Amino acid sequence: MTGMHMFLVVAAVLAVALMGVLGALAVSAEWMPPLARRRVLRPRLWGYGALANAVGLGLFMFLGPLADAGLDALPAAGWCLWMAGMVVQLLSQRPGRPAPTKTAS
Repeated sequence: MTGMHMFLVVAAVLAVALMGVLGALAVSAEWMPPLARRRVLRPRLWGYGALANAVGLGLFMFLGPLADAGLDALPAAGWCLWMAGMVVQLLSQRPGRPAPTKTAS
């Protein structure tokens, strides 16, 4: 790894690590990044989606475009996990089910 390839790998690792840290903070402390606070209604679900995004994007990048020439793996599993994380993050922006109410019927 020399030249520009190393810079791309370092940038990708930093981006995936940041995404994983934000997901872990959202799951454990229900803390959201400032730009997402208004839209996200369920921060814990958003965090699980961010963790899935980080793992999926890491698998996709490091088994696909950023892999060395000798590695012959398919990045499709990483791409599917990445897209599933995106769907979970989208669902976190929608309201959940209402709590059941006690009715006398």
